[in-house]
Amino acid sequence: MPPRPKPEPEPVAAGRAQGAGLATRIFSHDQLIVGGALAAAAGLAWWWLIRAGAAPMPEMGGAMAGMAADPAVWSVAYLLSAFTMWALMMVAMMLPSAAPMILLYARFAKGAGRGHADTAVFVLCYLAIWTGFSAAAALGQALLVATGLVSGMGLAIGPRAVAGALLTLAGLWQLSPLKDSCLETCRSPLSFMLRLWRPGPKGALRLGFAHGLYCLGCCWALMLLLFVGGVMNLVWIAGLAALVMAEKLAPVSLRKPLAALLILGGIVMVLSIWA
Repeated sequence: MPPRPKPEPEPVAAGRAQGAGLATRIFSHDQLIVGGALAAAAGLAWWWLIRAGAAPMPEMGGAMAGMAADPAVWSVAYLLSAFTMWALMMVAMMLPSAAPMILLYARFAKGAGRGHADTAVFVLCYLAIWTGFSAAAALGQALLVATGLVSGMGLAIGPRAVAGALLTLAGLWQLSPLKDSCLETCRSPLSFMLRLWRPGPKGALRLGFAHGLYCLGCCWALMLLLFVGGVMNLVWIAGLAALVMAEKLAPVSLRKPLAALLILGGIVMVLSIWA
């Protein structure tokens, strides 16, 4: 007969129970499910981007390869490939920074006796805003490639004056009152929920679109900086995603320091033409 396991010392058992209770209070079962789904969606999007960006160009056969190699930038195949890439990038870059708002919504929905369906509507409406941005970005990319301002392979702006102007534009947007308002809303999910919360699918629809629009107003200029470092540059994509998350979650506002860095970088890039 195997020996019976020794019981844990009372302080250890009490500490383990206290830790489990704390985790339950912080993250409900529903929130853990929603958080896991968000992590899986963002992880799959990053997996696709890394796989597509790291594969050898002749062997890729995927969206990025077809997009970079197809000279007919106004063809349906090119535009669909560009749209797919941008949409997946937005999922990979924006879902992690939106997670606090989504998890808070899931908590509100549970408190109102609603299931996961309302949370799914909220997330899909949020992503619908960034899907619209992806469509516009794909058209803009085709235009930039067709005019020669962006390279067909790396999808980065060639003329330093144009890249510098885009950096400066992003910096000036950082200082705008609209950016400030949108960022404060994204940084204060509880205030947003208390102000706009409505139960049910219609409420989820309204809040999802509202949060998506605030998030778009906060981050659209930073997303356009993908053209500065290269839309297919995975390091640049990851850096901008980390910047977006830091701007929303940092305990202090990074809006003005970031604006100063962007404007300074833009000026230096423009002046380097005559260096």
